[in-house]
Amino acid sequence: MGAMHGRPDGLLLGRTCLVTGATSGIGRSSALALGAMGAKLFLLCRNPKRADALRAEIAAQTGNRNVEILLADLASQAEIRRAAAAFLATGEPLHVLLNNAGVMQTARSETVDGIETTFAVNHLAYFLLTNLLLERLVASAPARIVNVASDAHKLGGALDFDDLGAARRYSGMAVYGRSKLANLYFTKELARRLAGTGVSVNAAHPGAVRTELGQNNDAPILKLLTGLVRPFFRSPEKGAQTSIWLCSAAEVAGVSGKYFADCKERRPHRLVADEEAARLLWDASAKLVGLSV
Repeated sequence: MGAMHGRPDGLLLGRTCLVTGATSGIGRSSALALGAMGAKLFLLCRNPKRADALRAEIAAQTGNRNVEILLADLASQAEIRRAAAAFLATGEPLHVLLNNAGVMQTARSETVDGIETTFAVNHLAYFLLTNLLLERLVASAPARIVNVASDAHKLGGALDFDDLGAARRYSGMAVYGRSKLANLYFTKELARRLAGTGVSVNAAHPGAVRTELGQNNDAPILKLLTGLVRPFFRSPEKGAQTSIWLCSAAEVAGVSGKYFADCKERRPHRLVADEEAARLLWDASAKLVGLSV
């Protein structure tokens, strides 16, 4: 797959991009497209076999052999820290960070850190990884952070700061929706903190995409439902377009703190305007991952 919207390959020559969740779905499509634009890629992946296969595919399809693998399970804060340290140790600049990995669970589970899995992977992994790499991003400015969110942020209601892990009442879709609301709060608060640094941060809604999301759990009913509607969803290539555009397009250089779908700015749910909630979430997240507030 080549560059999107008719932009020439080579658009990201000399730029370094780090992509999470790159071995399937929109992450894979994004990695292939960014590779086709000439970026040096660091792919943060959980499965080494799939990561190596993707590296070979990028080389075969785009001729770009400038691809490094960072192995980490984003459900583990220790592994996120190790992967970030491994990247920083390379001394490479970082011009684009694409936070893309995500999960959807029908039954409540907890990570090795004792945190509800959907919140940990979909929000805290974005938060921790980004903060660990922030100094390098600022040093590499102009730089961009792109957070894959979702219109599902409208489905879960407001965050309950007394029960961010949904221990009292668990609904898979509502918990997923709140994790995507958290992505938007994080984007908004980080944009505020990064004002004037030359680092922008925006969020993308990929649309309903045919990916493995929702296929990776044990609930037969969810598997059946997602299986039935998948043919009507857009392809991962189409779903990745907004992320790729935010990573590379000249027209969004300097735009920050916004939410986009189909390469256009989109108004998120009114809850996202709550600046106090965004700050509360930042502080709560910092505590949960052991960063100073």
